[in-house]
Amino acid sequence: MTKLPKAPGAYRDFVERFPLLGQAWDRIGEAGKGGPLDERTQRLIKLAVAIGAQREGAVHASVRKALALDIDRAELEQVVALSAGTLGMPSVVAAYNWVKETELKAE
Repeated sequence: MTKLPKAPGAYRDFVERFPLLGQAWDRIGEAGKGGPLDERTQRLIKLAVAIGAQREGAVHASVRKALALDIDRAELEQVVALSAGTLGMPSVVAAYNWVKETELKAE
């Protein structure tokens, strides 16, 4: 597994305060990884799910983790574009902005 970026401070504070929830969250994440999809594909799917659910924090986290896997920015932006037909323009423009914000912070 690729070295992932450091989790945001709010997340670290939360799991320090509630370690059992942090451990449970880690186990849920691990349970979903067992299967034929490679890490790169998993990361792009997780980004798509975060976009579809309109979870800004999850979009930011997915982009940070994807960039750590050397997934190209154009690929991330294509995931956003692919969601347009299902989500509609206002939601997709918001998601595009979240992706771009995270990309800019990574520079």
